Amino acid sequence: MTGPQRVESILSGVLEKHGVKDQVERISVLDAWPEIVGEKLGAVTKVKGLRDAVLFVEVRSSAWLMELNMMKGEFLDQVNTHLVDLPVQRIVFVLAETE
Repeated sequence: MTGPQRVESILSGVLEKHGVKDQVERISVLDAWPEIVGEKLGAVTKVKGLRDAVLFVEVRSSAWLMELNMMKGEFLDQVNTHLVDLPVQRIVFVLAETE
């Protein structure tokens, strides 16, 4: 027996063993999205998920969808500033479904 270990080191090892460590670390962008893009854009967008290194963001209207697609490179840079070691390769903006 080696004695007590920090949960952080055990969890990191388990995540790496199962091949999901990088993805779990990238998920931090889900909560940080409103902070990354600001209040105005945070109000009209919602992160829907992250698959591999692709971030999917739902947009409230087609006008916003067009605008954000033109600025995609800037948002990718902002997101990757937050995720220094595990960059997102692409952002995909999708139109929100209406209820």
